[in-house]
Parts: sequence; C-alpha cells; structure tokens
Amino acid sequence: MLEADIKAQLTAYLERLQRPIELVAALGDDARSQEMRELLADIVSCSNQVSLREEKNARTPSFGVALPGEAARVRFAGLPMGHEFTSLVLALLQVGGHPPKVEPEIIEQIKNLPGGLHFETFISLSCHNCPDVVQALNLMAVLNPGISSTMIDGGFFKEEVERRQIMAVPIVYLNGEEFASGRTSLEEILAKVDTGAADRAAAAISEKPAFDVLVVGGGPAGAAAAVYAARKGIRTGIVAERFGGQVMDTLAIENFISVKATEGPKLARALEEHVKEYGVDIMNLQRASRLIPGAEAGGLIEVQLESGGVLQAKSLILATGARWREMNVPGEKEYKAKGVCFCPHCDGPLFKGKRVAVIGGGNSGIEAAIDLAGIVAHVTVLEFADTLRADAVLQEKLASLPNVTVIKSAQTTEVLGDGQKVTGLTYKDRNTEEIKPVELEGIFVQIGLLPATEWLKGTLDLNRFGEIEIDAKGQTNVPGVFAAGDCTTVPYKQIIIAMGAGATASLSAFDHLIRS
Repeated sequence: MLEADIKAQLTAYLERLQRPIELVAALGDDARSQEMRELLADIVSCSNQVSLREEKNARTPSFGVALPGEAARVRFAGLPMGHEFTSLVLALLQVGGHPPKVEPEIIEQIKNLPGGLHFETFISLSCHNCPDVVQALNLMAVLNPGISSTMIDGGFFKEEVERRQIMAVPIVYLNGEEFASGRTSLEEILAKVDTGAADRAAAAISEKPAFDVLVVGGGPAGAAAAVYAARKGIRTGIVAERFGGQVMDTLAIENFISVKATEGPKLARALEEHVKEYGVDIMNLQRASRLIPGAEAGGLIEVQLESGGVLQAKSLILATGARWREMNVPGEKEYKAKGVCFCPHCDGPLFKGKRVAVIGGGNSGIEAAIDLAGIVAHVTVLEFADTLRADAVLQEKLASLPNVTVIKSAQTTEVLGDGQKVTGLTYKDRNTEEIKPVELEGIFVQIGLLPATEWLKGTLDLNRFGEIEIDAKGQTNVPGVFAAGDCTTVPYKQIIIAMGAGATASLSAFDHLIRS
C-alpha cells in the first residue's frame, strides 16, 4: 500500500511515539476494506509501538487510533491519503504522546471543554482545505476524553453523502447537526463551542497598551508589514479575521519567485511562523468594524472590533485583502454549500458525473471549467461579456474539451433549487433579453474579488471599486494610516506584489513614527 520511501519516512516519524498505540479497525470483505487492511499492516510494520485490533463499527471500513484497550476517539472512515496523510501521521503521534505545536492556553481551553462533543467531518482527498479542519478536531479529541472526531471520505460513503445532501467540503457535523462548512481553524471551532471565549478575548484585547504599528489583516501584505515593523524593535500587532487571508483558499502557487511550487495553506503557515519569530502580538478571529483617526481619538488611532474589543496605535497599516465576489442573485445565499461553490479543487469531486456551471470567463473561471470537465458529466460556462477574458492558451484547451458549453453575453439571474440542493439556474441573454433556464446540480462562482473595505467607507478615500487609495509609499489620505495589498489601488493583485507593498507600508509607517 505505502511506497518504500513513504514507509521509511513514517518509520522515522513513529520513533517519536512516547507510548504504545492501537489501530482499531472495522473491516469487511470488500475491496476497500482490503486496501485499508494493507495500509494498517504497513503502519504496524513501521513501529513496534503500534498494534492492530479489529472491532465492529457501524461505519465500515474505518479505523481509529487509540491507547491500548481504550475506545478510539480519533477515527478515519476512508483511506487518509493525499492531503489527509498528514492528518493520519499527526493523529498517530499525538495519541502516542508527542506534544502538539499549539499554545499552552489553547491546550488548556480544549481540556476544559464539556464532554459529549462528537464531530464528523466529510472530506474529499483532493480538498486542500479539509486537512486543517480534520487535524483541529482530531487534536481536540486527543486532548479531551469527552470529544470524538471522525473523518469521512465522501467517496467511500456516497450513500451517506446523498442522504445528508452534502454538496461541498469540508462540512462538519456536531452530534448529528450541521456545525460548520468550509475552511475552519482550531480557534474558530473553539470560539463556537466555548461560548465565553469571544467575550474573554475582547476584554483581553481592550486591555492591551497602544501599539507603535498595528496591522489589520493577516495575509501576505499584513505578514510582511508586521515582520518589517517588528525588525525595527517597535511594538507591533496584527489583528486578523483569519491569518493567511485569501492565500488559504489558493491551491497551486507556481509564480512565487525562488519557490518553484507551493500551496496556499503551506505558504500561510510559513508566513505565520515567520511573524511569530519576531514576537508580534497576533490577534486572530477578530474583524475590524470601525476606524477612528488619531485627530478624532485624542492622538492615537483607534480600531474597534465586531467582538467589542478596542485597539489603539500610533500608526496603522490596513491589509484587509479581498474575498470572492458573489453573484448577488436570488437563491445564491440559500444554496451556498448546497450546490453553490467557490472552490472547484475542493468541491469538484462531489459532482462526479453531474452537470455544473462555471460563472465567469476569466482565467480562474476557465481554469475551473477545465479542471471540472475531467470529473463531471458536463460544464456550462456563463460569461457576462461577449468574449472570454481568459488567456488564449486556456481558451484553446477549453475548446478542445467535448463536454463543455460556453455561453457568452449571459447574465445569471437566479439560482434554482428544491429546498435542499441546487437544481439549476436562469440567465438573461443580453442580446435578446430572453430569460433561459439551465438544469444542473452545481454552480462554481469565479467572478473575481471584492476588497474588504466596507467598514472604512466615510473614513478614508476609496475609489469606485472600494479600493483604498494610496500613494507610492502606501500612505492614505489619513495621517498615520497606511495600506497595502489587494485592498488597495495597487494595479496587480499578486502575492509577491502584496508582500512588497506590505514592506513599503511598514517602512513608511516607521518613517512617520520617527518624524512625528
């Protein structure tokens, strides 16, 4: 099952086990059970600290990782290969006593949670967002005996996927009820199950002394700004809705100079580790709601948060980035994660053999259509303009595919559904004004990004697209407030450009501090 080099790496990892563990398997006579049996045998052969026992379980084939003789609180219903292999390795190590790389206060918070929390996470092995969710819940199950976590591969348990009407991954159920969908961090999960956590965090934030440089946003621009500021030896903080920003939703990155290829979540983790090395105060899961310039707040710039927390700073760098643009048509919100999707890499496999639409004819839309065409029965591309905007090479590839239809001058007007899932859409032919239906099961929206700047309207200058207007030094029209990255008027929205802009804004902020 495992290739020789993978087995060698796993053997080296399992040397870190501090106590014996058991693989607790529920297996049948089918081919998938045989595959799982081979995987488990390979794992056992990698360490004399690992043993195997079989048991009966309602979900077969599956296996858990447990201490000898105990019930398995961490389970895998499916083969955790591909992106999920790391989830398996971490589960083996953590159940085996290897300490997790998590802050002590987070560990204590997990241990203090009430019991009776049973999580199920539906994933696809091609999903790059799923492993973070699985690993977070597995860690909670390892640390707290009242918590269990089961990873379920939708490809293994298609009947269950159909019964629960699952149209997007990852999706998490808590005690049988839908709990979360999409990328969800450990901190976000804890904030939902620990009801007092948000209030405690807001109170702690409000007690912090003023920062020399406060960065709002934790993407590439924000991370670069924080590193450059902290290297000057000044008090630096980052407040972010989620560290990594839009990069967390990016699969392949092949134009980050000096790195031939990487993935968004991997780059985001590296950014966070780099920022932490400089002792930057990171305040995650916090959304800014209001900016009060220093002239109005008694000298210090003030940032108010939706949680109720308030931060003060001598200088401010706005790096709030952007988010996926939505169609804003009837039915879109109602059927989000029920057929309306934004990540073809994550959710594409759930539509195998089905009909889908891609909204948008730019590079991201056409790349999505090409990827999906290899999985689904048919792809319909709807483009608002009368021509596609994607690169010629992508258009040529798309034209060569037999199961793709391109409709131009098409304005999507409504998402249709049966109350449980998407059944189609309607669009207006912009040449004839005729409303036409398309029957399908999935819709992938790929129409660009919106700057996350709504909370700044009326406070500083924004252009007609909502982007923050900046000069060559990243300065806004408000003294002491700078901006960088995709939320600004910088002409090209690229990771490497955002990082450079973050550095520029940070150096400008430092120059402002020493001169004022």
